[in-house]
Amino acid sequence: MAFPRAAKLRGSRRYPQSMETQVTVFRSADESAQEDSQSIRNMLAKHGIPSTLLDDSAPGVPKGAWEVQVAEVDAPRADALVAANPPDDEFADVDASHDLDMVTVFEGAAGGTGEMESLSVRNLLESSGISVMMTGEGVLPNLSGDVRVPADRVEEARRLIAEALAAGPAAADAAEAAGELAAGPTQAEAREESEGGIPNSGRVA
Repeated sequence: MAFPRAAKLRGSRRYPQSMETQVTVFRSADESAQEDSQSIRNMLAKHGIPSTLLDDSAPGVPKGAWEVQVAEVDAPRADALVAANPPDDEFADVDASHDLDMVTVFEGAAGGTGEMESLSVRNLLESSGISVMMTGEGVLPNLSGDVRVPADRVEEARRLIAEALAAGPAAADAAEAAGELAAGPTQAEAREESEGGIPNSGRVA
């Protein structure tokens, strides 16, 4: 059974091991417990501290946990090293910025026309290299509703949509053409179904 990373323990619990007292300097019960414990053991070895890796078959080790133990004399230095060199956090490299947040840039009208509007807008933006997410409800949920793009592409997307709406269906047709050549028949067929261009019943958000 896996536990959150908070289940890891650094402390001074002591277990008898061979002829000398062993001190637990790291314990983990999460999904990467074995890997993390081995990483700690390798790190300690690089600093000249021998250690023992134990799983829950060892006396005193909680079920599902892995521990790293060292001789009591090495415990203070090992504790300091473990605190300064924790295992890699799986969430450490997550992008915390809002650049990838999805923002609505076009709201399709209700009904079948709205679905085709949103599809045309999606084709237009994707042909310009902008990632798109569709939202809303309809007979074809993946084609209906609002059009959203990453926050860092909002201004560009709104400009493209406004220009296409102002220029009319013919210009929107031309803007989508390059993307259709790369996307293959599926996108081209979808455009044909929408009868070309972006109808003006929707609005730029």
